[in-house]
Amino acid sequence: MERLAARPTAGVPQACRGWGETMAAYRFFDNGEVEWSAILEPHWRQTEQRMAAQSVVLCLQDTTKLDFNGRQAAGLAPLSYGMHLHPTYAVTPERVPLGVLDAWLRARASRDAQDKRGSLKESLRWIEGYERVAETASSRPHMRLVHVANREAGMLALKVRAQELGTPADCLIRSTHDRALPEGAKLWAATTEGAPLGEIAFTMSSRHGVKARQVRQHVWLRRIELPPGVGQSVAATCVVAREFDVPRGVKPIEWRMLTNREATTLLEAIELIDWYRARWEIEILFNVLKNGCRAEALQPGAIERLERALALFLVVAWRIAHLMHMGRSCPDLDAGPLFDVDEIRGVYLLTDIGSRPSAGSTRCCA
Repeated sequence: MERLAARPTAGVPQACRGWGETMAAYRFFDNGEVEWSAILEPHWRQTEQRMAAQSVVLCLQDTTKLDFNGRQAAGLAPLSYGMHLHPTYAVTPERVPLGVLDAWLRARASRDAQDKRGSLKESLRWIEGYERVAETASSRPHMRLVHVANREAGMLALKVRAQELGTPADCLIRSTHDRALPEGAKLWAATTEGAPLGEIAFTMSSRHGVKARQVRQHVWLRRIELPPGVGQSVAATCVVAREFDVPRGVKPIEWRMLTNREATTLLEAIELIDWYRARWEIEILFNVLKNGCRAEALQPGAIERLERALALFLVVAWRIAHLMHMGRSCPDLDAGPLFDVDEIRGVYLLTDIGSRPSAGSTRCCA
């Protein structure tokens, strides 16, 4: 783990110190007695310990597709991407990464003669993820856990399951389905009927080549009952945040969210919107895993080897994401507890700062 964390962009042979360590790493990946989930188990426990110090923890869920460029592996579907990774990523409302709480890692099954896949329904990963969060919440009544997900998790089955469990954890899910309400009206038109509750303003950070800009949105709230089936109902709060005064040529930002938590005031709505905006942290985790750790450059061989390697790299990706957050939020933080002196001096040389640090200096050069 230390070798991979120190050189995340290097392959296994380059990260290891000598042929002996390289062979030991490959023997570990080939060890049939080690499940990938067992590799993550210590990290999951440490994540829960870090969560224990918080009053509110956002449990972000999303799926990323790992593309191995058509390389074949036993058990891997012959597709342009071979695996789905679906972690639950714990962060604070201030977006401090606490670690991976759970993960769903599976190869996508090949299609049969009827053009169907034999694996479990991929939508189940969202329900399983909420159940894991709910289990954690039930054992920690002092802590508020918020399950945050994107539009893929918008199925009513998840909301029904949360209600069946007594909603020990909150759900906050972006939704696209304009469902019909019992009275016949459509969900989003009914929510935005009338004047907005107020407005929110924030800076949308730059991403994917788009410059950072100021965003202002009108906010609406409405408590409703959704009918998942005959004789059933699920209570939810609808939140709509719609941008106004949009710059010319820019697509306005509109978020439509559902939560099982009651909210009636503008401050409560703004809190929910801020929490949903923190979902971007899991995209950062995926970016570090793919581009920083170069997980998709792994040579699969066999799917079991790949799963064990990805489990290790997932922990490394969290460590890097945590360091990135610390560098952004605390640029003057002393780097001594995080890096050794040679690593710090190497950063100065690579960034061409101009003056090398003194022997006793360990100030972070982020």
